[in-house]
Amino acid sequence: MPFGFLFSFITFLGSILSLSSIHWLSIWVGLEINMMGFIPLLIYRGLTMETESSIKYFIMQALGSSMLMFGSLLSFNLSLSWEAWQYHTSPLGLTLIILSLFLKLGAFPFHFWLPEVMMNLSWLNCLILTTWQKLAPVFLLTAMTQSWNYQPIISTLFIMAGLSSLIGGLGGINQTQIRTLLAYSSIGHVGWMTFCALTSESALKIYFIIYTLISICLFANLWTSDIKSFRHIGAMKNEKPKINQLTLIFILLSLGGMPPLLGFAAKWTAISFSCIISSPALIFPLLLGSLMSLFYYLTLLFSMTFSSSMTLISSNSYQTQNPQNLPGSMNVVLTPAILIINFAGAFLVLGMISMSVDFI
Repeated sequence: MPFGFLFSFITFLGSILSLSSIHWLSIWVGLEINMMGFIPLLIYRGLTMETESSIKYFIMQALGSSMLMFGSLLSFNLSLSWEAWQYHTSPLGLTLIILSLFLKLGAFPFHFWLPEVMMNLSWLNCLILTTWQKLAPVFLLTAMTQSWNYQPIISTLFIMAGLSSLIGGLGGINQTQIRTLLAYSSIGHVGWMTFCALTSESALKIYFIIYTLISICLFANLWTSDIKSFRHIGAMKNEKPKINQLTLIFILLSLGGMPPLLGFAAKWTAISFSCIISSPALIFPLLLGSLMSLFYYLTLLFSMTFSSSMTLISSNSYQTQNPQNLPGSMNVVLTPAILIINFAGAFLVLGMISMSVDFI
């Protein structure tokens, strides 16, 4: 739709405004502009389920914005300044600001809204929700933790990062809807991003770029296939359905951090920086959550390979449910590109990480 370009520009502008601001008032305004630009994108198709998801998203983001404003007012009451990065600030205000950012990110203990919102959205909106909408809160979080070194709050954030990864791993078990599974996967990755934010900003940048790249590959594959649950994977009716199934599995394994795929490079970045800067024991809950994610991804791989139930769905019934599949020529171009990105990109990033670690 023509207005989609306008609201997309407003969404991107709000995040950039928040990231480039040093005052709490302008940071809050940027987050509000981002939310007001993203909500029309959620409901542009006019479906009832999308409208329900947009209302839930609006309520949670409005609650997070109100907590952010209240925390910044407490900081202003103590320092009489709207400057965001100050050494003398209210511990209660700082806690409220961090909780508001966790609420906007969908991290533990405010993770419950993300699967409910994401399960009814289009693939493009799911991509924006899991990538761009996390950009401003997660980098604001890392700027706060580097400026205000309150050790009790930092220790609590390490615990919350580990619990986010565990929730992401546990919640994805026995999920059949792909959107819900990817929502729990996003919760787990938010835990890793929070851990990177507490250890090194460079690690966070590398992790976020890799996670965004894998998410683009994943949602592009799902968009071209237009599948809704795992039982539809075996009924793909493109020119090369087996290659498309394999590509989807490789992307999911890369998202879970299976070596030697690209997602492993992101995990390796966080592990290497944690060994250099902080205690390696802090990363154990994150690794446990990633192992749970890999467990259900590998279970899906084995069920697709050895179970005949995946191919029992009739092609006629599937194509009536998915009449708008894109031409197979697009999949022919997309599939090799995704595989090259996941394999070649992993070795490239790992080489760069080893060079940077040697330099340090």
